[in-house]
Amino acid sequence: MRFPTKQVQRALVIYVCFFKGADKELLPKMVSTLLNVKLSETENGKLVSILDLPGNILIIPQATLGGRVKGRNMQYHSNSGKEDGLELYSQFVALCEKELAANSKCAEAGVVVKHGTYGNRQVLKLDTNGPYTHLIEF
Repeated sequence: MRFPTKQVQRALVIYVCFFKGADKELLPKMVSTLLNVKLSETENGKLVSILDLPGNILIIPQATLGGRVKGRNMQYHSNSGKEDGLELYSQFVALCEKELAANSKCAEAGVVVKHGTYGNRQVLKLDTNGPYTHLIEF
């Protein structure tokens, strides 16, 4: 089976999972924090935000982040329901796109937001000089 391919160059990869009780009021804070945190390294080694780099954004819905071990199995009872999660995910992606469009550096560089499909299994292949993984909870 072939899967649709999304390809980006230098980017911030965001894995996102929404837990029960998450609401849309939290989304602007999430987007602002993720896009403005200084995680990207310039050629001279200075850390800047993905907006200042500028770089692309790849968003991957990842329900498995909400898993908890029970016995020898994983359970996902703390995740938001599928419909609520889809709504939050769609709004999250739209807010990221809006922030990139409003940033003059990003608009000039033609950077984009790419995203996976909520509720579908995602296949990911990364070619990275990392990994530089950070967990940010809201």
